[in-house]
Amino acid sequence: MPPPHHTRTLAFSPEAIAEAARLVLAGEPVAVATETVYGLAADATNADAVARIYAAKGRPSFNPLIVHVPDLAAAEHLGIFDDSARALAEQHWPGPLTLVVPLRENSGIAALVTAGLSTIGLRVPVHPAMQALLAACGRPLAAPSANASGAISPTRAEHVLVSLGGRIPLVIDAGATERGLESTIVAATGGPLRLLRRGPIEIAAELIEAGTIEAPGQLASHYAPAKPLRLNARGAAPDEYLIGFGEIVGDTSLSPSSDLIEAAANLFDHLYRADASDKSRIAVAPVPTAGLGAAINDRLRRAAAAP
Repeated sequence: MPPPHHTRTLAFSPEAIAEAARLVLAGEPVAVATETVYGLAADATNADAVARIYAAKGRPSFNPLIVHVPDLAAAEHLGIFDDSARALAEQHWPGPLTLVVPLRENSGIAALVTAGLSTIGLRVPVHPAMQALLAACGRPLAAPSANASGAISPTRAEHVLVSLGGRIPLVIDAGATERGLESTIVAATGGPLRLLRRGPIEIAAELIEAGTIEAPGQLASHYAPAKPLRLNARGAAPDEYLIGFGEIVGDTSLSPSSDLIEAAANLFDHLYRADASDKSRIAVAPVPTAGLGAAINDRLRRAAAAP
């Protein structure tokens, strides 16, 4: 457990970004919005700062971190991009795609970021808050989701405070995130592309379900609420908080109109609501597996897995 902090929340503004950059350059992690979820950002070149991310999250040391950079040119200073990786970057960056590529020698990235691997996960975010922080710091930022390890990912500043309040010094509140699911992760390390984690962007690549941990979100139990979670529920027991979808009406609904984009954006927010309710268990209605539904169901299966 890291030393206690008084966690401040500042609305996204130039002044808030300047304060966040001051803390980051002093070796502290701060929470900031991206288009996917809120990230816990720290200087990726400072091993002590990265260690404070792990300490705040209680994160296993074998689980690597995604490094955020402002553009493709900055990414190519840290990782080796073949033609397929560069094509994906040019098509989808800035945006919710993480590319795992070979790590360049003398990149300056702290070894703790990559968990000892010879690869690095890189992303160029589109959200103005994270881009502003990158510009203000002038450093690559390691930024996993801003929540306790394995817990529900945060899509609002108040979600960050649920699990990290008192553990970090600052949260930059930029409102609810747009996408609501963590980035798609694709490994481009030679040979065919490999899909390590489903996300908002659909990529034609071989899905890697198990094996060595190469990227965040591959643990069997992840994104989990504190309460037991039952999937594919068409109704609720008296002690269950039901998260509906489409025609199944619950205590709340991912999307009454069966819109998968709306469902993805609402997923973690509704899990937080269910976890904070007076019911002892959570049930979630079936969500189709087509398109973005595959990523939603991936998160739900991991959330429901026994730790």
